Amino acid sequence: MSIFYFVAFLSIFFALMTIFAKNPVHSVLYLVITFFTFTVHYVLLNAQFLAVVNFIVYMGAIMVLFLFVLMLLNLNKDTEPLKSNLVKFMGVIAGMCVLVTLVGSFRMLETSQPVTLKNPDIGLVGNLGKVLFSEFLLPFEISSILLLTAMVGAVLLAKNDAKKA
Repeated sequence: MSIFYFVAFLSIFFALMTIFAKNPVHSVLYLVITFFTFTVHYVLLNAQFLAVVNFIVYMGAIMVLFLFVLMLLNLNKDTEPLKSNLVKFMGVIAGMCVLVTLVGSFRMLETSQPVTLKNPDIGLVGNLGKVLFSEFLLPFEISSILLLTAMVGAVLLAKNDAKKA
């Protein structure tokens, strides 16, 4: 349990650092660390598939893309326009809505016994593969054919556009 509390503290800390960082590149890096702590939470919850997907998709692809976009934007203080009072007012209203939502959710929170799953191996990759290739084999194969068709169509469209140029 102490590992959970330590990782939960790190998640909250780096999420707050994401919000309060002045430099946007540092903010994205803090968000990558926050996603890594979520991956650790998934491993602690015995959901290895979600941990791997979170690690590959969010940390490996989306956040690196955000980082590259921010590095290419050339965000200087001289190029950033001054924010109007309307934008600041809308930010205060959005912050108050989040605060009301948090207060309402904490009021609904009740202390009870921990939830135990009937099948503790439900998040394992092996079990997901067994279900995917037995019960859902036909939808899995149809979706793979659909993705293959979309990929071939995109290549053909790009090839036709290249010939016209």
